[in-house]
Amino acid sequence: MTRKDTVTHHSILVVEEDAPTREFLAGNLSADGYRVEAAAGREDALRALATGRPQLVIGDLNGQTLELVDAVRAANHLTGDIDPNTPMLVISAGGDELTRIRVLQHGGDDVLARPFSYQELLARVRALLRRAYHTHEHGIVRVGRLSVDVQTHRVHIGERRVEVSAKEFALLRALASDPTRVFTKSELLRDIWGYRHTGTTRTLDSHACRLRRKLSADGDRLVINVWGVGYALTR
Repeated sequence: MTRKDTVTHHSILVVEEDAPTREFLAGNLSADGYRVEAAAGREDALRALATGRPQLVIGDLNGQTLELVDAVRAANHLTGDIDPNTPMLVISAGGDELTRIRVLQHGGDDVLARPFSYQELLARVRALLRRAYHTHEHGIVRVGRLSVDVQTHRVHIGERRVEVSAKEFALLRALASDPTRVFTKSELLRDIWGYRHTGTTRTLDSHACRLRRKLSADGDRLVINVWGVGYALTR
């Protein structure tokens, strides 16, 4: 499989204070099809998390790594702009059992000890993203606090059940299939409503507006209108 065959559209935030390592990870992950943003410290990372809402964080800040994990996991107490469920892969100079336990207890999802191979890191990244965002065997798509059950057509934000119409569900399922990708209005109207010519119809906009209102009752920012292009689930 060549790199051009692995384009994913998933977004990753690399938080690494060592500049050569940061550039190495950002460059290779970008070449493997990920949209990458890089930060050198905790504060820059939190700003990137709030504005860019990446789907995965890879972090190594030596003494501040656990502080970053704690800040993300407590984000629902600090700001509604950071998803506290964002998957986090911690790179650690200490690969001993105690270090791994501490990271996992603080809320990290995986630990990779230095020195590491890029291929192992890439495999762990794919596994974390697959578990967090892809459809599982039982047919549930999860994006942050959102879960979409493809088989039963049930939608939940956290524990809250969200009632949606058949077309709203079809729109949500399409957007959740690639959460940060911007789907054009023409392809959504074609694939969901069967329109061959979009004309001036407001069908998509009205459904997207109602769906956004239902999903945002708890403050979640979902169903983003990208003016002049179309819609994305998250950005």
